Amino acid sequence: MLDAVVVGAGPNGLTAAVELARRGFSVAVFEAKDTVGGGARTAELTLPGFRHDPCSAAHPLGVNSPAFNGMPLARYGLEWLHAELPMAHPFLDGSAAVLSRSVGETAASFGPRDAGAYRRLIEPFLPKWDTLVRDFMSLPLSALPRDPVTLARFGLAGLPPSTWLMRRFKDEKAKALFSGLVAHVIAPLGGLATGAVGLVFALAAHAAGWPVARGGSQAVSDALTAYLEDLGGTVHTDYEVKRLDDLPPARAYVFDTSPSALARIAGFGGFYDSYRYGASVFKVDYALDGPVPWTAEEARAAGTVQVGASKAEISTALDAASRHGHAPDRPFLITVQPSLVDPTRAPEGKHVFWAYGHVPNGWTGDLTDAVERQLERFAPGFRDLVLARATAGPPELAAHNANYVGGDIACGAASGLQLLLRPKLTLRPYRTPHPAVFICSSATPPGPGVHGMSGHNAAKAVWRRLRQDSDGQ
Repeated sequence: MLDAVVVGAGPNGLTAAVELARRGFSVAVFEAKDTVGGGARTAELTLPGFRHDPCSAAHPLGVNSPAFNGMPLARYGLEWLHAELPMAHPFLDGSAAVLSRSVGETAASFGPRDAGAYRRLIEPFLPKWDTLVRDFMSLPLSALPRDPVTLARFGLAGLPPSTWLMRRFKDEKAKALFSGLVAHVIAPLGGLATGAVGLVFALAAHAAGWPVARGGSQAVSDALTAYLEDLGGTVHTDYEVKRLDDLPPARAYVFDTSPSALARIAGFGGFYDSYRYGASVFKVDYALDGPVPWTAEEARAAGTVQVGASKAEISTALDAASRHGHAPDRPFLITVQPSLVDPTRAPEGKHVFWAYGHVPNGWTGDLTDAVERQLERFAPGFRDLVLARATAGPPELAAHNANYVGGDIACGAASGLQLLLRPKLTLRPYRTPHPAVFICSSATPPGPGVHGMSGHNAAKAVWRRLRQDSDGQ
C-alpha cells in the first residue's frame, strides 16, 4: 500500500508529492493528460520552432514561492530569465508607467504627485518580504504568523477594496497600473482584499522580478517531476481517474483538481455546490515576424505588458466579463513577451507573444479582433507582424485543463470571501468529508498562480494525518 496517491500533475499536485516524498513517504502521481504540467506547459501551438505557453507564462509568484525556493529545482533544469523591466503599462500618448525591480524607478514613472505615495505604500513591507510572503502564502489562517505585526499592517492596507487603496494616488498612471495588477485575479476592482492582490504583485516584482522560465513554463513542471522521481516517487500519465476505485490502495489521496471534480470522483454529493467559478479569458498565442512595435519605449523592454488606457477602461472590462455577462468592447489585456529574453522560444529574429482578455465563464465567442484592435492602439502595425496565431476561449481552455471549469483559469472565483477562504468557509481547507482524502489545487489557499504553495500547504495536512495514523498503530 502506498502512503499517498496524488491525482493531477499540475504544479500543486507535483509539489504536494515532492513534499511527501522528501519526508520518506511512498508517493505516486496520476495525470489524465499524456504529459505533466497542468497550468505550466509549453507546446508548439502555431508554427514549428515557436514554443508557446498555453496557460501561464510569467511567474512572479513562482520565483517568490517559499515552496519552490526550498527545492533544488535549478539542479533539474529550472532557470529564471528576467527582462530589463518586469512589467510596463503603456498609455496612448506613448508614455508608460513601469513596475521595475527598483521602487524609486517605479515611483518616478508615476509622476511627482504619486511618487511619494507609492514609496510610502511599498517601502515598509519590502525589507520584510521574505517573512511576509511565507506568512500570507502559508495559510490557513490557523497557522501562527512569523511576523504578526507586519502581517497585520499588510492586512490593514490590503483587505479593503483596491479602489480604497488607490485613493492614495492622484494621477492616472499609478491608478491604471495598480488596477491592472488587481485584474490578474479576474475580479472587480471593488472587491474584498483586492488591494492585497495589487500589493502582492508589486512587492513580488521589487523583491525578485517577474521572470519567465527558460524553454517555457513546462520547465517548472519538468523540474518538479524529475526531483520527485529522484526522491523515489512515480508519475503515471494518460491515466484518467473517474472514481476512487480507479486508484491503487493508499493511506491518503490528494487531489489537484477542481472541487467539482473531486466531489464527483469521491462521491461527496453536493459538498462543494456553494463553490463559485468565475469569469474566464480569451487567449491568443502569436508567432511574430519581429518584436511587438509598442509606441512606449519601456514596453519594448518589459517581460509583461499590461494593456488598458485607464483605470476606468480596465474596470469596465472587468465588470463586463465578471458581472454583466458579456465580452468587453475594449478588453484589458495581459501580455507576455518571453522571446525578449529567451532565444529558445522562437527562430532567430522571430518572436512568440502571449495575450489574453477577460470574457464571461463559458463564453463561446471570438475575441480575436477586439484583442488586436486594442493592441493596435498601443502598438500600431502589430497585425502586420503576425505570422500565425492560436486562439483559445473558455471551451478550449477547459478542454486543455479540467481544473478550468467554464474556462476559469483561477479554478474558482477569486472574489469576495472566496478570495481568502476557499473552497469552503473553514480553517481546514485541504480536508474533505473523507478523512483520507485531501484537496491541493488552486481552489485552496493561497489560490491561483504557479507557486506550488497550495500543494505545499496541503502536504502538511497529509503528513500530519499519516503520522497520527502511524502513532496510533
